[in-house]
Amino acid sequence: MTSLDRAKTLLDSAVLADGHNDLPWALRLKGGPDPVAAVGSADLAVHQPDLHTDLPKLREGRLGLQFWSVYVPCGFTGDSAVTAVLEQIEVVHQLVARYPDRLGLATSAAEAETVLRSGRIASLLGAEGGHSIAESLGVLRVLRRLGVRYLTLTHNYNTSWADSATDEPTHDGLTEFGKEVVAEMNRIGMLVDLSHVAASTMHAALDTTTAPVIFSHSSCRAVNDHPRNIPDDVLERLPGNGGVAMMTFVPGFIAPAVTAWDAELKVAMAAGGEDHRDLGARARFAKTWDGPEKPKATVSDVVAHIEHAREVVGIDHIGLGGDYDGVAELPVGLEDVSGYPALFAALLDRGWSDEDCAKLAGRNTLRVLRDTDVTR
Repeated sequence: MTSLDRAKTLLDSAVLADGHNDLPWALRLKGGPDPVAAVGSADLAVHQPDLHTDLPKLREGRLGLQFWSVYVPCGFTGDSAVTAVLEQIEVVHQLVARYPDRLGLATSAAEAETVLRSGRIASLLGAEGGHSIAESLGVLRVLRRLGVRYLTLTHNYNTSWADSATDEPTHDGLTEFGKEVVAEMNRIGMLVDLSHVAASTMHAALDTTTAPVIFSHSSCRAVNDHPRNIPDDVLERLPGNGGVAMMTFVPGFIAPAVTAWDAELKVAMAAGGEDHRDLGARARFAKTWDGPEKPKATVSDVVAHIEHAREVVGIDHIGLGGDYDGVAELPVGLEDVSGYPALFAALLDRGWSDEDCAKLAGRNTLRVLRDTDVTR
């Protein structure tokens, strides 16, 4: 039996959970802001070559539990950000309604396990960007009531209460209101997601929280020095907190050669008066930029981060968050969600046990979900 066959067999019995997939926003880009039109813009029951995610690819990838990102760009602020996040939540509800034989909504570990037993993909929601609550604990509570299980405290820009990894720090991590947000998330059973935030924010949140945290799609700064990755002194705190760092596949975060290329792109954008933090502007600029050819990331780059994280925090505190449909391209071998068996084949080739692979795949993520379930 080949390593790939072994990996497929393993994932057929283990739960494979992914912390971050941007399909809802990709559908909005195709079909517009109305959730019904967005979901109607692509038949996910068949292969969609322009998407990283569709139902056949999810089946090939052995996905069992998916956090769908209800992402809102930082260009949306105040009421418009709240409107947009509500529309994105409805996209996920529409997806589940359109494909009930393949997807099942879950808001707790118990509900996720019920959906998994039915043979469907447990579909959870994660809100990406604290600006989407418009500085309102009331909106935060409404998002939780609608099924959102995590909030990423920032996206690429600071909020008025938390510092982002890719903006100039202004709050020394979290303001007093930011600490209130974290405390309220603990109370209502919403996971604190520390991807995208500054290292000072990571530490401040860990100092404040009384519940396990997650990193829904980040990797290791010691392996690749990118501000979106997690420093070792933060990783070292996860065992004491009980949280999980979900390693991402984003080439610019994991591969030093791609990070260096992206740094050149940032300089060129600044010279042209463009903001590198604006993902739409970045994609448009890169299409016409006459700079060097973009290098490729590989499965080996992902493995390097996973193995470093295991060394620092132990096998019980790592997971996966691919960021599919949130970036233009993924590593060679992991080009879409069907590629997960290739990653686990690489880990098996490096001597990983089935038990350790099962923990990475989803057991750790389910544990954190269970540990943060509360009755609202």
